[in-house]
Amino acid sequence: MHQHPHPSRAAECWHGARDSLPMLLGAAPFGLIFGTLALPKGLSAGGALAMSLIVFAGSSQFIALSLVAGKASLFVVILTTLVVNLRHALYSASLLPFVSALNQRWRAMLAFWLTDETYAVVLYRYGEQDASPYKQWYQLGSSLAMYSNWFVWTLLGVLLGASIPSLQHLGLEFAMAATFTGIVIPMLRDRPMVVAALVAAAVALLGRDLPYKLGLMLAALAGVVAGMLMERFAAREVAA
Repeated sequence: MHQHPHPSRAAECWHGARDSLPMLLGAAPFGLIFGTLALPKGLSAGGALAMSLIVFAGSSQFIALSLVAGKASLFVVILTTLVVNLRHALYSASLLPFVSALNQRWRAMLAFWLTDETYAVVLYRYGEQDASPYKQWYQLGSSLAMYSNWFVWTLLGVLLGASIPSLQHLGLEFAMAATFTGIVIPMLRDRPMVVAALVAAAVALLGRDLPYKLGLMLAALAGVVAGMLMERFAAREVAA
């Protein structure tokens, strides 16, 4: 029986980038708006670009921008960002069986570039039954596409914000809230995610008057805990 050769490393990488195209288009306006809002909210151009290169997490970057604008301490900004990104630990755990044989350098790269969008794309590829030894290159292709796309749109937004200083008077607070809502809503695909969002929203409202924007940090932590508890409850229901 004739066996078709496995896709090459380059082919897997290209396919990962190609299959991420809808995600690239979806992320573009958020990157643009983040870059546009950065300067009026108190970040330097270099700071905004560095955040997209180092943090590389849309929801966390918008939250951090809000905290910076509210004069929150560096500790609160870092801790809140960490809590919001804890979901990536769950993503990593679910992908571990597929990458456990890779060396530390590969796993570190793939972990750094792991996003919601790339996770959704590569989980399907890893689950396919073919025996390709280069599926990590598929993830790399998706990751590099998302990473470069996010940085380019952030850069364009920063340039736009710098060239039109009057943007700070155009209701940017609403634009940031609307953008963050647009990031979150498509993620609410099941009961644990919905519960996590509702709990986080309730805690944020109750804690809105706390100093140093602590309400946001508590809301993020409460949302993560609520989501994890709901996941466990759902798993017990299935087992029963």
